Amino acid sequence: MGSASEAVADIPEGATLCVGGFGLCGIPENLLDALVERGVGGLTAVSNNAGVDDFGLGLLLKSGQIKRMISSYVGENKTFERLYLNGQLEVELTPQGTLAERLRAGGAGIPAFYTPCAAGTMVQEGGCPIKYNSDGSVAIASEPRELRAFDGRDYVMERSIVGDFSIVKAWKADTRGNLVFRNTSRNFNADAATAGKICIAEVEEIVEAGEIEPDAVHLPGVYVHRLIVGKSYQKRIEKKTNSTAGAGAAASLASKLSPERLRIVKRAALEFRDGDYVNLGIGIPTLSSNFVAPGVRIELQSENGLLGIGPYPPAGEEDPDLINAGKETVTMIPGSSTFTSSQSFGMIRGGKVDLTLLGAMEVAMNGDLANWIIPGKMVKGMGGAMDLVSSGSRVVVTMEHTAKGGLPKILRECSLPLTGRGVVDRIITELGVFDVMPEQAVLDNPALGTDADGNATRLELIEIAEGVSLDEVRAATEAPFRVADGLSSRWLKTMAQDPCDL
Repeated sequence: MGSASEAVADIPEGATLCVGGFGLCGIPENLLDALVERGVGGLTAVSNNAGVDDFGLGLLLKSGQIKRMISSYVGENKTFERLYLNGQLEVELTPQGTLAERLRAGGAGIPAFYTPCAAGTMVQEGGCPIKYNSDGSVAIASEPRELRAFDGRDYVMERSIVGDFSIVKAWKADTRGNLVFRNTSRNFNADAATAGKICIAEVEEIVEAGEIEPDAVHLPGVYVHRLIVGKSYQKRIEKKTNSTAGAGAAASLASKLSPERLRIVKRAALEFRDGDYVNLGIGIPTLSSNFVAPGVRIELQSENGLLGIGPYPPAGEEDPDLINAGKETVTMIPGSSTFTSSQSFGMIRGGKVDLTLLGAMEVAMNGDLANWIIPGKMVKGMGGAMDLVSSGSRVVVTMEHTAKGGLPKILRECSLPLTGRGVVDRIITELGVFDVMPEQAVLDNPALGTDADGNATRLELIEIAEGVSLDEVRAATEAPFRVADGLSSRWLKTMAQDPCDL
């Protein structure tokens, strides 16, 4: 087709659009701009997120053309959050891996599937606010999902998604519609493309049939109905992140952190075992990769479709088609690979990732985790967290011990909606390290399941920070906990650990 405007000319009022991209990486800029110009409204947009306030899907939110978002992440888009909390936008929050699989399954003719993700959470049990009233009450709440046990484990049934149209961005196409994506811009694009009844793709270049080797085709042309060459790509970078050159890069990073946060970061790095495949959350978990111990090699997996993450790029060498799950610019190491979002979560769901390191708002003494929403006040979305913690990988939480005002974050029971039930294995804070003892271990040895006062617990304090007393830890922890034998000789020595660059 000739122009983006022509390509979207027949998209009707109220259409469901499956939109590719992750953050601002790989978004169909020209097609989205054409939709804004056309002014068609009442749209349902299926996309991991909605870009930023003034770019990408954010423009359609700003113009009031979107009625409902089906997404996993609100992120830093203030318009998205404001419209949702003010009752002006319907939002169906869906775990990122579930969203990718709903698209993939829709494109594969599979009407529904079962996943362990979100079992026992508000997503499965229902009641998640889809639309608020202006007074903050819930106007539309999500319905419960069917729950079924397979091999002794609970699974949630999810319906697939088929859109009226798919709007995607690729790097290159041939005249037969075969698509090639570049680096992490494949993300949701390939899955979204297959899920639309009509797929509209914009590319940077169209070549003659035969110029793309058959083995190099990422998405066959059978899925693509309309093809345009996009013009004047901005390719904005949401979080331009650069490395500090030289052998002292990690030391330079350490100098920018408070002593408390640095202690958590360095202690978290001790969780890495040689050969581990690791997924790191935003913030402290990502920073910990700068302090991997000598002789330990790990492979970092990013759920937006990258295995083998390298350091941040030097200034001036950022690639907008190469980001991590935190939307930061990164590099790749030799042997890296890129893939679709659905394949990324396939490896997560299939137990191929050994360790998940992430933050939390609250953790309960039985390992329940809450980290994605404060209903009616703050919503970032669950992103890939629900998928990661339900995958069976080892889950380690890194967080400051208390919230603002000294409120405890390690509780008897979480007060916020859960990310996962009984999923946390270890908690690392600036005060110490706790293990969540397996339920069966406590049943087998009841003495493990009580604190010094006889209160039932599954928490065990296994390390305490140097200079911190047990009384300080108890005062900052609402949940009862057992103190490990020989604790007095287990001091965190992380401040003496030599940082090493990834």
